[in-house]
Amino acid sequence: MAKTRHGKSDVNSYTIRGTNKVVRAGDCVLMRPSEMNSAPYVALVEKIEADNCNHMRVRVRWYYRPEEAVGGRRQFHGTKELFLSDHYDTQSANTIEGKCIVHSFKNYTKLEYVGPDDYYSRFEYKPVSGAFFPDRVAVYCKCEMPYNPDDLMIQCDQCKDWCLIYVYVLLEVRL
Repeated sequence: MAKTRHGKSDVNSYTIRGTNKVVRAGDCVLMRPSEMNSAPYVALVEKIEADNCNHMRVRVRWYYRPEEAVGGRRQFHGTKELFLSDHYDTQSANTIEGKCIVHSFKNYTKLEYVGPDDYYSRFEYKPVSGAFFPDRVAVYCKCEMPYNPDDLMIQCDQCKDWCLIYVYVLLEVRL
């Protein structure tokens, strides 16, 4: 353990209470919310520390859900979408409930099976200013909406454009 300031030591790992799951810096974790019936918070572990009494603390970088960000949840946000923020915090390691994986958007769309602990992020978010990076995203459909991996898309045989299935059906009905 490397010594840090004020009697704190850097620790390589933490075992989640009641499990055999080991958390290390760089892992994504599910953290207990303050309200009982709320979804767990998701965070990226930056650092793990222990104090002189061996109380474990984690420095985290928070992920935000679309409904927690400026503008709220939009039609193209998938149910498992998160925004990596520049909001850092230190929490008791005892609030960690489990581990999860936050994939890049590209990798998430290639998963054959999406498990309960799989999420994705395609934006970074600055909660103080409400700014997103990137501030634009490619659109794939005649409706000019960004791709939502929860919605089925098909490719038109004639024009080779990708469309949401319900937009494609509407276009076919109009033709």
